[in-house]
Amino acid sequence: MNNEAIRRALTLTGIPLGLAALLAACAVGPDYQRPDVATPAAFKEASQAAAGWFPAAPADALDRGDWWTLFGDAELNALAQQVQVSNQNVAAAVASYAQARALVAQQRASLFPSLALSGSAKRSGGGAGTTGAGNTLSVAAGASWEPDVWGRLSRTVEAAQASAQASEADLAAARLSAQGELATNYFSLCDADTELALLDKSIEGYDRALTITKNRYDAGIAAKTDVLQAQTQLASARADRVTLQGQREQLEHAIAVLIGKPPADFSLAAAPAARALPAPPAVPLVVPSALLQRRPDIASAERAVAAANAQIGIQRSAYFPSLSLSASYGTAGSRVADLFNASNSLWSLGMSVAQTVFDAGATRAAVQGAEAGRDAAIARYRQTVLAAFQAVEDQLSSSRALAEQTELRKTASEAADQTEQQLLNRYQQGLVSYTDVVTAQASALSARRTLAQLAANRQAAAVALIQALGGGWHIETP
Repeated sequence: MNNEAIRRALTLTGIPLGLAALLAACAVGPDYQRPDVATPAAFKEASQAAAGWFPAAPADALDRGDWWTLFGDAELNALAQQVQVSNQNVAAAVASYAQARALVAQQRASLFPSLALSGSAKRSGGGAGTTGAGNTLSVAAGASWEPDVWGRLSRTVEAAQASAQASEADLAAARLSAQGELATNYFSLCDADTELALLDKSIEGYDRALTITKNRYDAGIAAKTDVLQAQTQLASARADRVTLQGQREQLEHAIAVLIGKPPADFSLAAAPAARALPAPPAVPLVVPSALLQRRPDIASAERAVAAANAQIGIQRSAYFPSLSLSASYGTAGSRVADLFNASNSLWSLGMSVAQTVFDAGATRAAVQGAEAGRDAAIARYRQTVLAAFQAVEDQLSSSRALAEQTELRKTASEAADQTEQQLLNRYQQGLVSYTDVVTAQASALSARRTLAQLAANRQAAAVALIQALGGGWHIETP
């Protein structure tokens, strides 16, 4: 290619290149703005929680991410760390996020020209008198580029970026869900251990009571029905223990799966009988507007709106012509030396424009569909925010109610224990029937188990509140 040819080529392509650069900044479609949502100034239940059920805690208590450390349980801390790296649902979310990031890189690459290099070698021949026999060698380089004149490609990258950010939020939500489920199952297992210890103690007492009743029956002091009632109570308590042991085993299996292990390869030692679950930790509250930055499900829903908004621009770009530029340069000859001969060079520059003239309203329908998709995404985002506010209010209310119940149940359990002991003493003196003793023992055991269950429920409510507040995750602010 001589200098004059290059000058003419640049002149021919300079105008469309300049026009493409000028129009590339004018992306079609609406620029994204985060949808407005009605946000209360404070949680309604927080005013009552401030009376003592949830005292203030350091502001960074959840910001460190390892929110489960608030419970001060070394076993829970170790299990939660395994969820981070071994839970298969989390692993799937990690892979989905990596896939979304790769898609962003793929879409961004479409903004730049693509280059290609090709070469060929061919030998031909024939019988006597055949012409055209010989070697043919060629080398060529080509380039093509679709200028982002109407912003279709940039809107596509924008949509991919928003989808990747939504995938990142989904990853955080998967982690938070798995960690919360682990903590809840762990505290339920601790409750099962506590109740098993209570049942073991009661079974020992029922066994002694049966022995006493048999002795009284043998002495002619007690009726046969007293022995039968004692046997029934002892057998029922043992049956309850079998049921509870089965529940504990299922909780242990669930924990194994959450940390990515087969149930057969995992076991969790029973908690010491004397160890009761402590009071739940103080969970730092945030203002409702902070949930928009803290909850991964809200962030995911908001990023979905951004992706849907970009789709409008992508569809609107179909109203405008598409422009593509191409260039190629190569050489050809019968020998390798000929490939370096300027007289054998071939070149081309090209520009193509395409415009849909009639599509029976298909483009308009696609734009309307994209706009409807954005409106639906906005509605889902606002509903997600409302559900988040409800979840926090529900857990604040539940936590307060459980704290109040604990104090009342503690009083009831202490009274039931005293009643059980007094009636057993009176029965041994022949002052009351054994039916009264059985009723008192059943009530005392039920009160003790209820108190243990409340302790686990309070821990679970604290976990649910932390999940409702978004755990230890924050959205990256652009």
